[in-house]
Order: sequence, then structure tokens, then C-alpha cells
Amino acid sequence: MAFGNGGPEHTVTKKLVVILANANPHSDDAIGAPIFQASVAAAMGYQVEVICTGVTAEILKQGVAEALHVKAADPRSIYDFIKEAHAAGVRFHCFSTGLDACALRKEDLIAECSGVIGAAHFVEEIMEGDCRVLTY
Repeated sequence: MAFGNGGPEHTVTKKLVVILANANPHSDDAIGAPIFQASVAAAMGYQVEVICTGVTAEILKQGVAEALHVKAADPRSIYDFIKEAHAAGVRFHCFSTGLDACALRKEDLIAECSGVIGAAHFVEEIMEGDCRVLTY
């Protein structure tokens, strides 16, 4: 792929997928930075999806992100960052294995979560030519 020349092999990135798979859901700084980056990308006009899987899906459970803060002195919780990102256009999804890993039900998920996705949706999203993926 050529960068910056706009030639025939130039692909314009339109979508960012942020995968939270290995980030410790109880480590405020491990969760805060990816969500902030997703917000910035959405503000820049990119289509952004945050997909939580494994134990990290726990941050999508009602009440969990509200108890986490990026900095002890900051009154804003991780949930506040999720709400800001969602308002900026970021879509949050729980990967189906995340439900199992955290013993969650769909009813347990925060309102900002657009739903549960499976492997087919996941693979389709990341294989698009205009998509970039960040994994944490």
C-alpha cells in the first residue's frame, strides 16, 4: 500500500476497530487509554467500534466501569469515558465469548453497548480493506 500519494494502490482508512482482549478490566489506565483513543478517532470522523472480549468484557457490565477511575483525583469514571465515546459515535460491542468469560447475560450490559457479536461479524469487520485494528 502506498501512503500519501493517492495512487491506485492507496486505500483510505475509514474505520477503526479497537479490540479490548487482554487489558485488565480492573486496571484503570489499561482501559482508559484505548477508550480515549476511540473517542479521538470518532471526533476525527472515523467510524469506530470497540469490541470487548474475554475478561475485559466485564467493563460493559452495569456498575463495573462506574467504579473505575483513570486517576484517583479525577472524578470521571471509565463509564464517563464510555458515555463520552458513545456520544462521539463510538459503538461498543461485547464479543460472544466475553459473555461466557464474565458470566454475563445481555441484560447485564450497559446501555451504550450496541449488542453481542459473534466470530463472523468480528472477522468481517477486521478484514475490510478500509479498516485498521488496535488490540489491547
